[in-house]
Amino acid sequence: MPTYAYLGRLSVVVPVHNEQDNIEPLIREIVAALGGKAEFEMIYVNDGSTDGTQAVLDRLKGEFPMLRAIRHQRACGQSQAVTTGVRAARYEWIATLDGDGQNDPADIPALLAALAEPQQPANLELLAGWRTKRNDTFLRRLSSKVANGVRSRMLKDSTPDTGCGLKVFARETFLRLPNFDHIHRFLPALVIRGGGAVVSVPVNHRSRERGVSKYGLHNRLWVGIVDLFGVAWLQRRIRLPVIEPGSDL
Repeated sequence: MPTYAYLGRLSVVVPVHNEQDNIEPLIREIVAALGGKAEFEMIYVNDGSTDGTQAVLDRLKGEFPMLRAIRHQRACGQSQAVTTGVRAARYEWIATLDGDGQNDPADIPALLAALAEPQQPANLELLAGWRTKRNDTFLRRLSSKVANGVRSRMLKDSTPDTGCGLKVFARETFLRLPNFDHIHRFLPALVIRGGGAVVSVPVNHRSRERGVSKYGLHNRLWVGIVDLFGVAWLQRRIRLPVIEPGSDL
């Protein structure tokens, strides 16, 4: 099992679909949160937006040289957008944020500080944001609560909130995981399956101020419940070898 050291370099990956009004405020918040604290880049993945998202990104690239924009010709979903960003990332550690502004970039330094704590397990590969106080509609809170409860009992991933878009993880870890739609909701279980450790960190959660949510009961609850049977199948079909001391590695 490889170990990872945080070297003060971070790639912030933000998937967006029709979020033209949220692009600039969130970028400015990311820069304010990380400026002077880390060498970082921002990778916005425009997942087939049909509004002015790309025009805003193109304009802001002139002001923020650390901003990179990748555009999908058609919408492929949040997980594929995250995967595109991680593959394009230049640095060893990745932070992901939802593009709707509900995740607070000011929490990223707290996750990085938790990553550097000496008492953390040596195989720590994922820090997951934990929205202890949700600012969502009743329907979204209900569907997430049900999905989180079912997932936790089936997968035993010891993570109270896998749906939070704010995460920090090792790029190498993510790229060796099986890739499928909605993978972003099952990262803790998949990282643990591969022998890595996961730590949850309480983070802020804000109400959506601009734009329209892309999720409802159908694509948040029922699809997630269907997918977790596939992840449970993957969990049962891995065998992690224990390497004898003195082996030539």
